[in-house]
Amino acid sequence: MSRHLLSRSLLLAAGFSLCATAQATELTFATDSGARGSPVGDSLDRWAEIIEQETAGTADEISVNVFYEEELGSQSELYDLHMAGEVDMMIVWPQTSYDARMGLRNVPYMFVEWDDALAAYEQGGWLNELYNDVHNDLGLMFFGAYPEGFAGISTQDEYALTPEEASGMTIRVPANFPNPQTVQAMGYSSQSIDWGEVYTALQTGVVDGGGGNVIYWDYEYFRDVVDYYVRTRHTFVTGVLSANQVSWEQLNENQQEIVAEAAATVSEEQFEAAYEEDKMYVEKAQEAGMTYIDPSHDELAELALPVREQVWPELDRDFDPEMIEAIEENAVEF
Repeated sequence: MSRHLLSRSLLLAAGFSLCATAQATELTFATDSGARGSPVGDSLDRWAEIIEQETAGTADEISVNVFYEEELGSQSELYDLHMAGEVDMMIVWPQTSYDARMGLRNVPYMFVEWDDALAAYEQGGWLNELYNDVHNDLGLMFFGAYPEGFAGISTQDEYALTPEEASGMTIRVPANFPNPQTVQAMGYSSQSIDWGEVYTALQTGVVDGGGGNVIYWDYEYFRDVVDYYVRTRHTFVTGVLSANQVSWEQLNENQQEIVAEAAATVSEEQFEAAYEEDKMYVEKAQEAGMTYIDPSHDELAELALPVREQVWPELDRDFDPEMIEAIEENAVEF
């Protein structure tokens, strides 16, 4: 049986996608990034628990089936299930396969400071509003951002702070635009590899490192096969809390209010926790023997300026003019 068919079988067994019973409405929640017990997994559990507690014993009772990273398939397979309404709600790092504008969150060097990034993604923030429109166009509900922190480049044996130093090193990145283009502009060669195969690729030397993760992921999954982590800050990593629009519309008004308020709670808690969580994993990584490098503003400029010069013109291909205008108006100056 293929993995996708297995995923569908698991969903059917769980009573997926708003299967109403005499006792409760059933919802399927999932995340594409985060095992049970991880920060993301805990947030997904928190979202589900609030909903179940608020509706328990009422006519609007909701029962939530929770699935974690790779339990229903790969990132792309899981996103397909979400778009189809077979996964009702997600904490997800959206794919660009349905709309290239989902790559908005990966536009490099829009900001390099936490305050600027969080202000952009908070309710009413300029980036929040743009992202909400993209989700609506795709038939998804956007409840809010799930910020993790600034991305970096993890490597073995050596590290780079300039495009010249990065030459000859191959970095694994997600395939969606503009991730490969960004690390290439930083001087690296890029290779897109499925998340589940990254450890083996590092271990066997297929790639020299990974690009685009906050340090949590490199510490948790790769700390015994990478030596350095450079906080390049080329993107601010954030997931989103979203719902399939059809799934959402099948809930009654009171259920919708409870689900949305629970999502807002989880998003707000992550806004408060993200910085401290990231700081904690920097310390853990260093204790485990990883060398952590946090470039100065001037050093970041050496990376940011060529990246903007090479990558930003390509945004015209996929992004609306008003989106590009908003990026240019709000981006940090170097």
